[in-house]
Amino acid sequence: MNMIRYMGLVAFGFVAFVQSFNAVAEENYRLHYGDAVFISVWGEDTLQKEVKVLPDGSVTFPLAGRVDVENATTQEAQKRITEKLKVYLNDPQVTVVVTSVEGNKAYVIGKVLKTGAIPLSGPTTVLQALSLAGGFDKFAELSKIKVLRTVNGKQTVSAVNYERLIQGQSLESNLLLQPGDTILVP
Repeated sequence: MNMIRYMGLVAFGFVAFVQSFNAVAEENYRLHYGDAVFISVWGEDTLQKEVKVLPDGSVTFPLAGRVDVENATTQEAQKRITEKLKVYLNDPQVTVVVTSVEGNKAYVIGKVLKTGAIPLSGPTTVLQALSLAGGFDKFAELSKIKVLRTVNGKQTVSAVNYERLIQGQSLESNLLLQPGDTILVP
């Protein structure tokens, strides 16, 4: 039994270390479908589990059942799980750590060197995403870049003039990306 408690303590210590190491990145990170989180309850060896955020935005955890975590920070998810566990446990100390970022992605397509998904592990702007895409090919039309975004089921299009942006003009077009955004470089 002491070995089990020791292993639980080691696991909790590791989670606490990882959580403090990633605290800045996770502070503003919002959970989405496909993300994986490690959930642990201090002093409860059987309540430590890695789970994925399901398509409906929830996670399933022993005793807590389904808990909605869609668009929640790790701190908000901890509070929601804690509330559900209070029915069964006295003052549960819950820790939630993001272990895999899969749900928060934007996409860069068109005339860039590396098309594909860009993980949004923290606040990410259009310029940052374009940098992660490796830059432009020689035929890219830098004044005609578009950001496609779906808001309440309707697609919006925002123009980005890269040439003006890097000259310090049209700074408002350097949008903060949201999950599902697509940057199109014609």
